[in-house]
Amino acid sequence: MRFTARTAAATLLAVVVVLLGYAPAQAHNILVTAYPARGGRVNESPEYVSVTFDKPVQDGFTELTVLGPDGTHWATGTPAINGNTVSATLDPLGPAGLYTIEYRIVSADGHPVSGESTFTLTTAGPGKPAAAQLQTATAAAVSGQGGPVWPWIAGGGAVLLLALFTARRLAARG
Repeated sequence: MRFTARTAAATLLAVVVVLLGYAPAQAHNILVTAYPARGGRVNESPEYVSVTFDKPVQDGFTELTVLGPDGTHWATGTPAINGNTVSATLDPLGPAGLYTIEYRIVSADGHPVSGESTFTLTTAGPGKPAAAQLQTATAAAVSGQGGPVWPWIAGGGAVLLLALFTARRLAARG
């Protein structure tokens, strides 16, 4: 069998169709457990917070934020990834009430996943919320991470169109 430009174009098209169909078939990571437990009650401030997923978490653009009952931010250390679990140290909390752990990770399939888990601190602790200046600086720094996805999609489309154009020109010559 002779390998022609048409065969090359058909093969390229088949590979593209398979690859495009593969990405959506993979599932995003799902939160399995959290520490403190989702909806749980703790008597004293935990030393750390963590979220555990059903699949390994990819390194990059990982965030763990703790919000207090009045919407204030509470200082956490840099998030650490260990397989399926992301954790961060936590400074002592303050007022009793509902706390929210907000997370953002890169899923096993490469897509960002975000969500939250809540717990209740039943006894007030000695902590103070993170400084407003630190919160503003952190928000500005975090917003610059990751970037939009559309340039990657547009770039992939441009590469695909170039490949199809080249295959068509080669087929016209053959």
